[in-house]
Amino acid sequence: MNHTASVKTIKNENLVAEFYLDPFNKRLRVDDYAGSLAETVNEAEKAAKDFQFEKLIFRGRAENYIDLLSLGYQCEAVIDGYFRGSDQYFFCKYFTDERRTSGQWISEDSIVKNVTALEKNPDVSMPPSEYTLIKITEQEAEKLAELYRQVFKIYPTPLHDPSYIKKTIREGTIYYAFLYKEDLVSAASAEINLFYKNAELTDCATLSSHRKHGLMKILLERLEKELMSQGIFCAYSIARALSFGMNAVLHQLGYSYRGRLLNNCYIFDKLENMNVWVKNLAYSD
Repeated sequence: MNHTASVKTIKNENLVAEFYLDPFNKRLRVDDYAGSLAETVNEAEKAAKDFQFEKLIFRGRAENYIDLLSLGYQCEAVIDGYFRGSDQYFFCKYFTDERRTSGQWISEDSIVKNVTALEKNPDVSMPPSEYTLIKITEQEAEKLAELYRQVFKIYPTPLHDPSYIKKTIREGTIYYAFLYKEDLVSAASAEINLFYKNAELTDCATLSSHRKHGLMKILLERLEKELMSQGIFCAYSIARALSFGMNAVLHQLGYSYRGRLLNNCYIFDKLENMNVWVKNLAYSD
């Protein structure tokens, strides 16, 4: 499978737009746009059809909400404050009935309901002393790739490849992880958008034998502190809708549920729906 995603800038006298082409997940995402919305949509749909993609995602702005609805898009989720304080709406369109259909939706609704009924508990307790919290450098890329290979059979980005991890570190992605003796057993990252001052907390993975110590909660909290020190206060995370544990961690850390992206990406062994969670770090203690 072709895992290589690419960013393409589209420019003419009426528009400038940034497309994220993602052949592995058979989708195109419009990450940024200015100028004619109708022409941007036309260009994006043309590109999606050329690549035989099944889903088109638009990072829409509040002022284009009604226009995108009228162009046949549906809003699936929101990220508060994504565009330097102004909200971002995930507008989606599908090109196959299969991609537009989910057999898990109602059971995932009940997961969200049960997760959000839990008491919020932002407190973290440190794990036993055999665990060491570290910030990942390029030297640990091989070990980190090995952890992702163990946890995820398939993953929407090429994290199984150490050279890809090194590239993301050079581009500003921050990784924190826990070592157990010599082995990496849990990790998470923050992918930072410096222009719009937001960050996605992502790539969360813990080996199943180490899941009882609340390691992920500690890693996410550590990443949040680092983001705040860089003046980034819009944090969001996109979690597998079927994962009670990951959604519960985000809820307990004070993230708010903001919708679900249908058949969004390949993870584990199939296309999965993904829940969007958002937090304004400026309001956190």
